[in-house]
Amino acid sequence: MENFKIDIDADGVALVTFDVPGRSMNTLTGSVIAEIPTLVEKIKSDDAIKGVVITSGKPSGFCAGADLGDMASGMLAGGGDLQKAFDTGWALNGAFRALETSGKPVAAAINGLALGGGLEFTLACHYRVVENDPKIQLGLPEIKVGLFPGGGGTQRLTRLIGVQNALMQMAEGKSWRPNDAKGAGVVHEVVEKGQSVEAAKAWIKNGGKAVQPWDDKGFKIPGGGPYHPAGAQVFIMGNAILRKQSYGNYPAVLNMMKAVYEGVQVPIEAGLRIETRYFIKTLMTPQAQAMIRSLFLSKQELDKGAVRPAGVPKSDPKKVTVIGAGMMGAGIAYVQAMAGIETILIDQSQEAADKGKQYAVDLIQKRVSRGHMTQDKADAVLGLITATTDYDLIKGSDLVIEAVFENREIKAAVTKNAEAQLAKGAVFGSNTSTLPITGLAEASVRPEDFIGIHFFSPVDKMMLVEIIMGEKTGDEALAKALDYVLKIKKTPIVVNDSRGFYTSRCFSTFLMEGMAMLEEGYSPVLIDNVGRMTGMPRGPLEMHDDVALDLSYKIAKQTREDLGDKYVPTEGEQIVATMVEQGRYGRKNGKGFYDYDQKPKVIWPGLAELAPTTKGAEFGEGPEALAAVDELKTRLLYRQAVEVARCWEEGVIDDPREGDLGAILGWGFAPWTGGPITFIDQTGLKAFVAKADELTAKYGDRFKVPQLLRDMAEKNETFYGRFAPEKKAA
Repeated sequence: MENFKIDIDADGVALVTFDVPGRSMNTLTGSVIAEIPTLVEKIKSDDAIKGVVITSGKPSGFCAGADLGDMASGMLAGGGDLQKAFDTGWALNGAFRALETSGKPVAAAINGLALGGGLEFTLACHYRVVENDPKIQLGLPEIKVGLFPGGGGTQRLTRLIGVQNALMQMAEGKSWRPNDAKGAGVVHEVVEKGQSVEAAKAWIKNGGKAVQPWDDKGFKIPGGGPYHPAGAQVFIMGNAILRKQSYGNYPAVLNMMKAVYEGVQVPIEAGLRIETRYFIKTLMTPQAQAMIRSLFLSKQELDKGAVRPAGVPKSDPKKVTVIGAGMMGAGIAYVQAMAGIETILIDQSQEAADKGKQYAVDLIQKRVSRGHMTQDKADAVLGLITATTDYDLIKGSDLVIEAVFENREIKAAVTKNAEAQLAKGAVFGSNTSTLPITGLAEASVRPEDFIGIHFFSPVDKMMLVEIIMGEKTGDEALAKALDYVLKIKKTPIVVNDSRGFYTSRCFSTFLMEGMAMLEEGYSPVLIDNVGRMTGMPRGPLEMHDDVALDLSYKIAKQTREDLGDKYVPTEGEQIVATMVEQGRYGRKNGKGFYDYDQKPKVIWPGLAELAPTTKGAEFGEGPEALAAVDELKTRLLYRQAVEVARCWEEGVIDDPREGDLGAILGWGFAPWTGGPITFIDQTGLKAFVAKADELTAKYGDRFKVPQLLRDMAEKNETFYGRFAPEKKAA
């Protein structure tokens, strides 16, 4: 076997080391899955083996789950042949079942993260020991890529911790830390680092039982099954809760619940076959295939630097200065320090700089209090941040990130002051979200080293960084910016210069279409409900409050000054201006479209005077109401997708992976679609253009598609076909 090594000790305990060659992390590749039956047969047939401990040979983790590219291509290889797809899917489930019925006690010594199929591997063991390492996570996150656990997770986890707890965990895709996993009943024992194998062997030597709980006669599911009074309530309420969370956009959620509901009523082996059937059904949906491509395959490629310029030597930023210690700058300083980068945090006053560092202090102490970081490590990280007003401390920085107000004059002054301290080859990055980089670079004496590095708030949670190329930005600056983003463990996309770039420009259309609906007389509650129904994380008015109304006001003011007579007011601009003049800035001061001084938040009563509700009552009930709501949902999605297509035609983006992943991670474009590029491709170019033309006739040119889409529709092309990444590289 290539992936498993077996060492049998004097007591007959076989230590099986899972170690996929050539990879930094174990995954369940096709080769691994093919070898598990061989491993099980060895365990069963070798009389010298009295028990088994399975651990990882990788320092980075036990197993990160299935290799989705490998797995999906294997299951879909039959071209629609369901029996072939089932047989491929059952290979893993059958192998795990064979392991737990091998007749010999099997323990998992979990010495690193175990996610997805990795955790399912351990659930097929009779005993689980995990090391008390704050970096270790245990979970079933498949729902995040449009799937659900298909290696026995829906059946074993449910039988371990009960229907309600299992459904909640799988539906949210959250992970446990070691002690939480023990508290939940997922693992049996938590030991100190390096002690898991010894503890697992001790369990076997002390008479570890080679039978799973669900194979014991008289086993009952914790909390009861579908026909138990308590269990029945879980399914009744769970159906409503999952519908509320997914709005019917994710087949995986419904199919997961079906697999649990049906599977717990039959013996485990039949339940595993039920799970496999629903898993295959889910995998064949366009939603799952879209999400796997964007959120797994494309993300992996971009996280490995797929768009980095060839031929530029690798750089490793050791010291980075952040200018501006507000919410954004403070967040950037925190993630840098967490990545081991010496950080200079500058603001106009020492008080402001110290306040910015305090943001990192608070986040890190929270990690310490939760056991996710030791105090010594926390002190070391905080020691990397120097809060100051002194620009002289910039000297020696590999990179400067400016994160001050969206004002050209302020940014120009900061650029000149910072560049005076920078050595040749150091990069200056602006964190602007809307102002064109080429224009900002006019204040630079080295525009080839000037680049946009756009973070998203809150920086510690948002995984995307948008890198913007100015007209004179060089490949070396781009490569260094990408190396920096990858070092702080964010996902980068690279776009060309434009007002609003890619993410801010396209995201603003979601807000503006919501404002258009408000001006048309639709209820603000309806607008936000419909927004969430599309799959966006929040409604357009809620998100406008989150972004800050006064920021929208300032951006509009700056854009008006820049464009002069060419400026076209945006939808609802006057409503926003009036609200800002009345001191309503959004969530940050508790007053926006909503009032936040009570929970739950409520729509601001004064909004009815600025935008009276005159529409919606005519929707009626039944099919007419559904059609009317679908029209609003379509408007919100198409408005964004059309703007994405315009960005493509204008050359702002040129890689479908970056377009899709940037939209999902950057502004929350409905993940079930796989991103706006995939949304257009899966709708079909002809159908998309026809619907956009219909919307244009009804609502105006904001829905007018660029000529590129019409040309592609005529040729029956797709973005991923015509602009495939490999064609770009060639």
